[in-house]
Amino acid sequence: MKRIKKAVVAGFLCGIVLAGTGRGAFGAGAASAPGARVNINAASADELARLPGVGPAKAKAIVEYRSEEPFRKPEDLRKVKGIGDKLYDRLKDQIMVEPAAPARGHGG
Repeated sequence: MKRIKKAVVAGFLCGIVLAGTGRGAFGAGAASAPGARVNINAASADELARLPGVGPAKAKAIVEYRSEEPFRKPEDLRKVKGIGDKLYDRLKDQIMVEPAAPARGHGG
């Protein structure tokens, strides 16, 4: 019985430690809320890297691409080097496009 208690306590403590380091469901790339989508015109490289199959290098490529030409529709993500049809199909239900924020300092 003591062995079972020790195993349960150890498992519980590991769960707490993992949750504290962000390596739980959120760290693995899960959306913050069910059905939540990532706006690929506004997300940070870190947020993009959490999408399945993206990672830091592709996230950087996405940010660089959109700095030159904001995405008009989710399908435009396929224009980024390294994002093909297969990866886009994995991501399409997790991403969205909202218009890029207007540049600051113009107008009045």
